[in-house]
Amino acid sequence: MDNAKLPDELQMPVKVNSEVGNFDFNDVIKYFNILKENDEPLFQVLDMFPIPIEIFAADGTSVYCNLAGLDLLNIKDRSTFIGKYNVLQDPVCLDQMGYREEFERAFSREKVIIKDFPAPIEDLIERGVTKEKPFEKAIMDIYTFPIWKNDKLIFVVAVFCVRNLYLGRPDVAKAKEYIDTHWMGEFNPEEMAKSVNMSKTQLYRLFNEHTGTTPGEYHRKVKIEHIKEKLADKSLSIKEAFTACGEDSQGWFLKVFKEDTGMTPTEFRKMR
Repeated sequence: MDNAKLPDELQMPVKVNSEVGNFDFNDVIKYFNILKENDEPLFQVLDMFPIPIEIFAADGTSVYCNLAGLDLLNIKDRSTFIGKYNVLQDPVCLDQMGYREEFERAFSREKVIIKDFPAPIEDLIERGVTKEKPFEKAIMDIYTFPIWKNDKLIFVVAVFCVRNLYLGRPDVAKAKEYIDTHWMGEFNPEEMAKSVNMSKTQLYRLFNEHTGTTPGEYHRKVKIEHIKEKLADKSLSIKEAFTACGEDSQGWFLKVFKEDTGMTPTEFRKMR
């Protein structure tokens, strides 16, 4: 966005008051609110983008969250979160979850990818940011990149790519998480049931009731998705793609792959 082309009230706040480029985050919040009120096209793109996006001021204060982010966390009122949350002062994310180094790097000159980040939904509920639990657990990758102006850090943009979202009963969600974590090896229903402290028979009944599939079928589906990802990498042979997922490209799982996708691995790769 070119500030020179915007009316005065839409100019980006740049009253820097420290060497790292901090400014009154209330000015930034006001800036985004004005963009919304004026139907600024860039704001509309951000707000309607289907992937959660959050923008932080240079001091770590959240100054913007798009609709996808608010919906994911079941936040009904932006004012309960925007301007009140500071990621660099969050003991849960920094210390309890152990991501201090990653977030501090994100507010330096680095682009940072935080892999397999578990959304701290319980903490948001405890702080009153959201009242109803929208999911049991969400695992996401966070892509952060800094925005600079005149060598001063203005914003840090965070894009949240949700990899696994666990809904419904806590025990079923935990069983799905177990399978997602142990997908590469041979499926072990006894260990899965033990992980949720439930009998295999009871867990199978609940799993099928709440997901419409059995744990074994879910395990195969997860493994097939990983094989698809590997097949998309043309630097790998089909054999290497299967081997990377713990399977033999000429074994029984080849039949499973064909039944699920309706294609051979070679045909699937040609479709990419």
